[in-house]
Amino acid sequence: MPQTILTPVHHELIIKKSRFIACVQPMPDRAGAQKIVAGLKAAHPGAAHVCWALLAGGQSAAVDDGEPSGTAGRPMLDVLRHQDLEGVLATVVRYFGGVKLGVGGLVRAYTDSVAQALLGAQKIAIIRQRHLRCDAPYPLEGLIRRELDTAGATLDAVQHADAVSFAFHLPDDKAAALISRLSEAGNGRIHWLAENDDPQADSA
Repeated sequence: MPQTILTPVHHELIIKKSRFIACVQPMPDRAGAQKIVAGLKAAHPGAAHVCWALLAGGQSAAVDDGEPSGTAGRPMLDVLRHQDLEGVLATVVRYFGGVKLGVGGLVRAYTDSVAQALLGAQKIAIIRQRHLRCDAPYPLEGLIRRELDTAGATLDAVQHADAVSFAFHLPDDKAAALISRLSEAGNGRIHWLAENDDPQADSA
């Protein structure tokens, strides 16, 4: 099951006089990641490189920032993938110590920096959410509210017109059972308008 992390974690490595300052933090999109990276470059004007990797669905990225191609961003991204993470940004600020590490040495340095930082991470499962909408006669409103509460669903909106319209979401693995219970309890009087997977998964 995909996981994210609750709070930023840090680690620093010294390898042949080069400093590798790593941070892994929750991050939902590339725009936010780029702001963090810009802030790091401003805070570390003497650094040789600020490399980063973002694992966030279609917005994922791996940036070497001047290091030889494939020696920084991609290895960092691979660490995030191997730990089944999602919605996280890894950054590594490198201060060059005057000794070249070679391609293999760079890959190990950036991999180890991120992996060591993640040893201190508090991980939480990402729970996929299902969004549902239904209409029902007024006499069923109390029943539906009780069933939603029992199932742990979150009520997003209620509209009162000719019928009562509910919009709500709940963990995907609980949706089918709730639909079945409500449909049976409503004796066909509950009309399901739409259901779709939420593109933005929630964590819990």
